[in-house]
Amino acid sequence: IDCEQCYDSENLTLCQSCIKTKYCYDCHNCQDCVGCTGLRNKKFCILNMQYTQEEYQKEFEKLNLKTREGREDFQKKYSELLKNYPRRYSNSRHTVSSTGDYLNGAKNCRDCFDIEGPAEDLRFCVYGVTNMKSMYDGYAIGVNIENSYDLMDSGSNVQNTCFSANVWESFNCQYCYFVKNSSDCFGCVGVKNKKYCILNRQYTKEEYEALLPKIIAHLNEIPYTDKGGRIYKYGEFLPTDMSFFPYNESIAQEYFPLEKDEAAKQGYEWRNLEDKSYVPTKNVLELPASIDEVEDDIVKEVISCSHGGKCSHQCTNAFRVIPAELQTYKRMGIPLPMLCVNCRHHERLAKRNPLKLWTRTCGKCENKFQTSYSPDRTEIVYCESCYQKEVI
Repeated sequence: IDCEQCYDSENLTLCQSCIKTKYCYDCHNCQDCVGCTGLRNKKFCILNMQYTQEEYQKEFEKLNLKTREGREDFQKKYSELLKNYPRRYSNSRHTVSSTGDYLNGAKNCRDCFDIEGPAEDLRFCVYGVTNMKSMYDGYAIGVNIENSYDLMDSGSNVQNTCFSANVWESFNCQYCYFVKNSSDCFGCVGVKNKKYCILNRQYTKEEYEALLPKIIAHLNEIPYTDKGGRIYKYGEFLPTDMSFFPYNESIAQEYFPLEKDEAAKQGYEWRNLEDKSYVPTKNVLELPASIDEVEDDIVKEVISCSHGGKCSHQCTNAFRVIPAELQTYKRMGIPLPMLCVNCRHHERLAKRNPLKLWTRTCGKCENKFQTSYSPDRTEIVYCESCYQKEVI
């Protein structure tokens, strides 16, 4: 989760340049480490304790991580270790005058998350990549995007574009959807290589510039009103009830989960999950405890998910193991999973901090900061200066 340049490793979070490491948090340039946190340039460590290479090999074998029971026991010890070590208030790097989380190379970016810069002067932007400047309210944006507002899934040389989705290589566009390599378009869908279009109709430059102010005035005089009575004048993003996707099948449900009734109150569509009618041929409780005991014919089985559909993770109730996956588990000594793919995804997602900020005080000094760690969480949270002093 949020790792870079790691090799032959598993169950890592916020680690960089690590080799043959397992169950580590915020470790950089480490090798042959297990269950560690906050280490830099270390080898042969278990639960942050230093060993010689020979001692490490003996202790590692004792952990018995090829078995499910061994992993469960070790994860309890690892969890206790994490409770006693401080966390950085923000999982960000190379940022200046910015608030949010998971930022890299950001300057003057406020309330932003998952931004891979360079990025400058952003507000309320999530999931952005490379060369973003002067952007407000954006999701999944980037690669040379500038002076834009209220965009979704847009970028790659986009300027002066607002209230739109899936716009690429374009500028001066408003209320557009799936528009590419175009400019001066308003209310257009699916156009390419166009200029001066309104509702996909071609106009001259003079006609476009004369008609556009009249349309904007009309949008303000007779705005769209949705079923919930919400009014959408010019300057608002596309209305919720025009979305193609039910709320519970979008990524919004992962970060801001709602129950069906609450989603309906807010005007979102909802899709009841289809019964896939998968018939498991193997009960998950019957799986071998050790990966060494798993036969190759497991790939022919339909395995029940241990959640059994009794969760809010769009559980599929069953899953299969493909040959390449099995080979990876055997090579790395990982027991077979107990959960379906969807449940595993949500389990990983729960280990990331939410897209929300709270004001907290450093657990060691009086510095105050905005952090994605809520005040009711049990982790020890430090400011940048205090955290750096604690890193081994």
